[in-house]
Amino acid sequence: MMKDALQQLLDSCIEHGTETDLDALQHLLEGVQKKIIQNKSTFIDGILHMERTFEQNTCEITIPIQSVLNNNLNILHGGITATVLDTAMGSLANYYLPEGFGAVTNQLNIHYTAPGTGDLLRCKAEIIHQGSKTMVISGEAYRSDGKKIAHATGTFFIISK
Repeated sequence: MMKDALQQLLDSCIEHGTETDLDALQHLLEGVQKKIIQNKSTFIDGILHMERTFEQNTCEITIPIQSVLNNNLNILHGGITATVLDTAMGSLANYYLPEGFGAVTNQLNIHYTAPGTGDLLRCKAEIIHQGSKTMVISGEAYRSDGKKIAHATGTFFIISK
């Protein structure tokens, strides 16, 4: 039953969608497929096509910028930038915590400095402070031409899993 309804929805989108709509749909479906194939832990990782690396107390996440992620001004939606910054900072916090502990966002501050344009968003996070109950992490977001588009700080609660 669910597959039939999904197939009908997909067929309708394909039949009535513009090229831009179909490009967005393909991007989203490829992200869901990536989540399934790579056994990603969350749909947001797959849907945003996140590539994550850790090195020297930093975490870096890159995503391709695609029209489905844009706001009505046709630039990257600030909420997407916030999501990727939060994910980079939270991933870093969780990466360095001992077994049995996790980190969740307590506070997130973002200063947007330029529009998100181009082909790629790159967010880099680094630990500022690690205590027994909280961590403070900074993050910066860059567009594909290297221009910084946002600076963030986040406080993360350390919790038992």
